[in-house]
Amino acid sequence: MGHRLSRIYTRTGDDGTTGLGDGARVPKDSPRVEAFGTVDEANSAIGTVLSVAGLPEAVVTCLLTVQHDLFDLGGELCLPGTTLIPAAYVSRLEAELDSFNADLPPLKEFILPGGGPAAAACHVARTIVRRAERCAWALARNEAVNPEAMRYLNRLSDLLFVLARVLARHEQGGEVLWQKGLSRG
Repeated sequence: MGHRLSRIYTRTGDDGTTGLGDGARVPKDSPRVEAFGTVDEANSAIGTVLSVAGLPEAVVTCLLTVQHDLFDLGGELCLPGTTLIPAAYVSRLEAELDSFNADLPPLKEFILPGGGPAAAACHVARTIVRRAERCAWALARNEAVNPEAMRYLNRLSDLLFVLARVLARHEQGGEVLWQKGLSRG
């Protein structure tokens, strides 16, 4: 690694711009910054899931790998024209999805977000990843974005849904199912 951050503030963003990895300055609310910023937010949300004690080791291993992937994805989005997310990352997520989903009962109802601290945090991470995917698609309307990055985000939100189900069972023994008309009294 060539450079280390020795000074955290630079004052260069005080004018409402930020620097991309290639040195270009763009508005802080540009679609590119929104996309990689939301990927960073998703990574932080996954860190929150990982902060819950007693998670199954397979979940921890999977999510730590995902955090590294998301760092790659953020770098890819921060460096226009760079590709860091290969198809193999998407294939790995699909294999993880199939593995974690294999022992879960089929869904017959919608699930309410919750089911314990880790499961609830996983649902929050899932919704942030969905937003990151929407931001990446908004960016792709005007600039080139690696199609594998889009597929990765789509599969990741699915994986986080399945992991939330796994964690709800681990923490509480089950999930909270939506009941139509329950609030109508």
